[in-house]
Amino acid sequence: MAGSAVAVNYAEALFVLATKSGRLEEYGRFLQATAEALAASPETQTVLASPKVTKAFKGELIGKAVIGVGAPREVALYLKAVVKRGRQSLFGDIASAYADLVDQKLNWVRATVTTARTADAGLREAITASIAKTVGKEVVATYGVTPELLGGVMVRVGEKIYDGSVRRKLVRLKRILLAR
Repeated sequence: MAGSAVAVNYAEALFVLATKSGRLEEYGRFLQATAEALAASPETQTVLASPKVTKAFKGELIGKAVIGVGAPREVALYLKAVVKRGRQSLFGDIASAYADLVDQKLNWVRATVTTARTADAGLREAITASIAKTVGKEVVATYGVTPELLGGVMVRVGEKIYDGSVRRKLVRLKRILLAR
C-alpha cells in the first residue's frame, strides 16, 4: 500500500463508501484527477496550504471544482472532509492507496509498458494479454514511448521489470564481448 497510515485510512473510508454505492472505479477516477490537478497547480497548493485561508473556504473551493466536472456529491463531500481536517497534502497518497485497494478487490495489476515506437491496438492487446497470462490477473496497462529502447518492449509490474528491449540486449552483448 502506498503512503502513510493516515492516507491509507482515508483511502479505506472512501473505498467503503464506493463499495456501498457500486462506483469503485468512478470514485477512484475523480480522486486521482483531483490529486493530479492539485499537484500540477502550485497556485492551488499555495491556497490550500495557507493558514490565512479558512478550511471552510478551501473545502468549498475543492467541492465546487469537482462538482463542476461531474463528480458525484459523495466524492465532493469526501474531498471537503479531507480538506476540513487539513489533510489536503495527502491527496496523492490517498489516491495511490485507494487504487491499491481497488486493484486488490478487482484482482487487477497495473503495468507500465514502454516501447520504442507507438504500439498499435493489436500489439497493445497482445502485450496486455501476455502480461495477464504471466501474472494471472487482469492487467491495467499504461503505454509509453521511449525511442532509446531501439526496439522491443520493457514492462514494469509493481517492482518487477521485464526488459526485452534491443538496447538491453546490445548492452548485454557488449559486456560479453568485452569480458573475453
